[in-house]
Amino acid sequence: MMFTSENSSSHPVSFILLGIPGLENSQFWIAFPFCVMYVVAIVGNITVLHIIRTDHTLHKPMYLFLAMLAITDLVLCSSTQPKMLAIFWFHAQEIDYHACLIQVFFIHAFSSVESGVLMAMALDRYVAICFPLRHSSVLTPSVVGKLGAVVVMRGLLWVSPFCFMISRMPFCSSQVIPQSYCEHMAVLKLVCADTRVNRAYGLFVAFSLVGFDMTVISISYVMILRTVQGLPSSEARLKAFGTCVSHVFVILAFYIPALFTFLAHRFRHHVPRVAHIMLANLYLLVPPMLNPIIYGVRTKQIRERFIQGRCRKYP
Repeated sequence: MMFTSENSSSHPVSFILLGIPGLENSQFWIAFPFCVMYVVAIVGNITVLHIIRTDHTLHKPMYLFLAMLAITDLVLCSSTQPKMLAIFWFHAQEIDYHACLIQVFFIHAFSSVESGVLMAMALDRYVAICFPLRHSSVLTPSVVGKLGAVVVMRGLLWVSPFCFMISRMPFCSSQVIPQSYCEHMAVLKLVCADTRVNRAYGLFVAFSLVGFDMTVISISYVMILRTVQGLPSSEARLKAFGTCVSHVFVILAFYIPALFTFLAHRFRHHVPRVAHIMLANLYLLVPPMLNPIIYGVRTKQIRERFIQGRCRKYP
């Protein structure tokens, strides 16, 4: 087994990704629904981006944040799915050490970015519903851009230490990762050193980033509910709620699988390995697939632009 030595730490040249241990004989067929979901995610998010880019009437905070979400989803699902499909279909299980660390970085950094974008979208809904007359003056394109930049930089800066700390640690002789992609906790299990600092930092990042985002989202929606309940007519209340439904569905689609995956890593002895790995695979694919569908169906402007585009293409 080949190891290299850099900066007094040794690491393998590559790792072996097993895919879904226990379902090796079924992986070829399992890959087909994963491929379909990946294609839907790519086409759906690119379509949303194209509609927002070409229609200047959609250059508003809600749609600019939606464009950020689409870009994040494209990066998130593309960081794992091509390699996963190669494992399932072509048994290409080997992944270079540095490629593995890059995958760790992209998965965690852009999961953080997605959480931050969902938080920003909640703030947009809060301002739009609670302060409708000031919405355009508060959330200007400049403010939206700066908020998006902060969310991205936060994810990149807070997740970078994951890869730096792992790269400085020695690895054991085993180079097998019993998953379909490189993930921080899975790679950390192969380290032959005390990993308490790494694990503590991982928990700190998870609770500080996601905890902060979920707190802001929760407070935003509490304030939205209070404002909506004070509206004079049921029609006005339904209209206000309608603008939030898509965002609520997207939040649930992202945070619920993320929570189960996080808990499964910490309490893995109580969760069947197959269920844990399948959930981890779906966590990075289902939200990117569902988000453009949810917003395409629930958002009138996106739906109308899509139908108009199809009608022009096929008169």
